[in-house]
Amino acid sequence: MQDQAQMVVFKLAGEYYAVDIHQVREIIRVPEITRVPRTPDFVEGVINLRGSVIPIIDLRKRFGLEAAQASDEQRIVVVEMEDKTVGVIVDAVTEVLRVDRDRIEPPSPYILSLDTQYITGIARLDDRLVIMLDVARVLSASEREALARFEKEPERDGEV
Repeated sequence: MQDQAQMVVFKLAGEYYAVDIHQVREIIRVPEITRVPRTPDFVEGVINLRGSVIPIIDLRKRFGLEAAQASDEQRIVVVEMEDKTVGVIVDAVTEVLRVDRDRIEPPSPYILSLDTQYITGIARLDDRLVIMLDVARVLSASEREALARFEKEPERDGEV
């Protein structure tokens, strides 16, 4: 099985993206999101997931894509981003796939930059290409610091 990658495939702005299934904790419908003032632009807010408050990231905003209308197909992919649990809003989760590793090509150097290091490969399927992401690298170091500060602020408010 080492010669195959298992991934969760989702749509975002009409394109297919995937993350390694080992990075995904669960997939949920989009509940009511509590907006939090003074958060980074890409943070939609927070949700209560069975007693844990987790930040929700809008992947469209993070990638600089046009905003989407809310729909019943939207999902939150709950992922482990380094030592943090984070929810990522996607347009729709389409499937879980096993892909032979020889069908996955490294990203072209022409599309890679410091801002796109989260692209780990392109999977060639029969009918489409799937952009593979490393969710731990979707946020830059400064964005991860901003998210960490955002998570600490409610604790400080509680200390007063």
